[in-house]
Amino acid sequence: MKGDAKLIDTLNSLLADELTAISQYMVHAEMCENWGYDKLHGHFRKRSIDEMKHAEKLIARILFLEGRPIVSELRKMLIGADVPKMFAGDHTLELGAVKAYNAAIAQAVAVKDNATRELLESVLKDEDGHIDGIEERQDQISQMGIGIFLGEQTEE
Repeated sequence: MKGDAKLIDTLNSLLADELTAISQYMVHAEMCENWGYDKLHGHFRKRSIDEMKHAEKLIARILFLEGRPIVSELRKMLIGADVPKMFAGDHTLELGAVKAYNAAIAQAVAVKDNATRELLESVLKDEDGHIDGIEERQDQISQMGIGIFLGEQTEE
């Protein structure tokens, strides 16, 4: 099924965002593992896998619409030098994703592509959950202090 060319471009832009998120979360996971924060390693690793699933859905949809997935583009990564900076960078990344998905949903509606709209809405829901999880951990750091928070992250 031939899809709208501009919507396919938008899906490729979202794909670049997701590929960036995969890499950023993977680096954060490995940094936390290196520091011995096993629970945070698991958190960031799971988030990277979530973003891989989003990328997979976008690739499948682009192909269905007879487009060509572009997997060679990445955005600027926001790699944190410490855990609070990791969460700050991830928060920025996820806020940008929510904004981009909302705009893409409006675009899909405008071209009457409801299947793409539904796919984008499902990913948007996940991204909202990611923001909630980041803000929860930022609140914990604020309330407990970074030392206690990190002490809680050392056992799986």
